[in-house]
Amino acid sequence: MKFTEELWNSVSDIYTKILTHPFLIGLTDGSLEEAAFRYYAIQDALYLKEFGRGLAILGTRAEDDDEFLTFCNHGANAILVERTLHDSFFKTWDLNSNEVYKTEPSPNCLLYTSYLISTATTKPYYESLGAFLPCYQIYYEVGKELLKKGSLNPIYQKWIDTYEGDEFGKVEEEVLSIMDKLASNLSQSQKLAIKKHYIQTSKMEYLFWDMGFKKQKWEIL
Repeated sequence: MKFTEELWNSVSDIYTKILTHPFLIGLTDGSLEEAAFRYYAIQDALYLKEFGRGLAILGTRAEDDDEFLTFCNHGANAILVERTLHDSFFKTWDLNSNEVYKTEPSPNCLLYTSYLISTATTKPYYESLGAFLPCYQIYYEVGKELLKKGSLNPIYQKWIDTYEGDEFGKVEEEVLSIMDKLASNLSQSQKLAIKKHYIQTSKMEYLFWDMGFKKQKWEIL
């Protein structure tokens, strides 16, 4: 079994809970409150901005030039490509980018991005990659499930349609390949350190959907 398969199996319960979360169920049956989807899209834009910067930091930790280029390119795409996607929805809601990026990150968004940046900055390269990997895998796997089901809501269907094509799969495979290559030279204790981050950020993936559904606010202002 590849190390990345072992990692994926370790979060099977978390992934099942993600697929059955009312946010995703509401996306497909059309019952999700549009205000919740709007809230999610804004927070996702804030997340991707930091995720892109985190990937750039991750790239600088790589000793292999190709891996450096891979993560720098992924970081740029996270900001540029996804910003274009979000902008199309923001125009529907008469929101400009200024308004979006001035929005305060929710507690769960800040938790997730801070964890990624901190890990990329302070932990070994292989550990850091373990923290970033769930975003690639879970986003891709959720996308495949959403494409199968579609949505009764045209706005949600438009968002689901962005998962179409092979690009997400190719990007995920690049990162999985890097992780498996790294793991072949790691000790068991190093692999356990990776798994700890991997499970942690998989939980944060769940919390991010939950944040959108609940339109999470800070309990204290």
